[in-house]
Amino acid sequence: MNRRTLAKVASLSFALILGLIAMKQGQAQDAKTPYSSMAPLDQYLMADRNAEIVLARSAAPDAISADAKILVLGRHGYETAVEGKNGFVCVVERGWMSPSNAPEFWNPKLRGPVCFNPPAARSVLPATYKRTELALAGKTKAEIIEGNKAAFEKSELPPLEPGSMSYMMSKEAYLTDRGDHNVAHLMFYAPPLDGKAWGADLTNSPVMLNPQFNGVQPIDVFIVPVGRWSDGSAAPVM
Repeated sequence: MNRRTLAKVASLSFALILGLIAMKQGQAQDAKTPYSSMAPLDQYLMADRNAEIVLARSAAPDAISADAKILVLGRHGYETAVEGKNGFVCVVERGWMSPSNAPEFWNPKLRGPVCFNPPAARSVLPATYKRTELALAGKTKAEIIEGNKAAFEKSELPPLEPGSMSYMMSKEAYLTDRGDHNVAHLMFYAPPLDGKAWGADLTNSPVMLNPQFNGVQPIDVFIVPVGRWSDGSAAPVM
């Protein structure tokens, strides 16, 4: 997956990277996307609960995920499958963690394993719970985004904590129908500021700005690709 493709598919929280497509392209393709509405719920669920636990853990190296809290998606939202010891939380996010203009927002194939560090688990993960609650309630894409925004404005979602970041290093992630579907990376969450302050999207810079929460919550998401998967094997480097 090249740099341009990653910038387009990076979403979720998916500290999801989940199927992000650039605004202009999203507007042009929205009418043609095969994922114009939510598919039957069963297509988003994983029948094998243990397989979802394994996939969630694969987001980060074992030294982190082995003692993390593990969530799995059920018919009424995310459920705790394994209690954690280190404050990290690992979860497999779905496409609705993408921005509202992402053509793959409702793609039922998307699986974004992510492990949030303790500050992100407290302050970023709650948006995953909220959007999932709205999606499973049958809300439209626009209603999910607006519901996320309204929840933050009403202080139902917490402000971003300093030091929030997440791991998305799973070899088994499926982040988009495009290209090779996946890329190993870290995500760092920060208050909104000019991306150039991070050197984001500048020539030969490895840092990319992902506008996942633009207009929804005051959070910038900076993506940094890494050269290995969570199991330590080499990953393609852009």
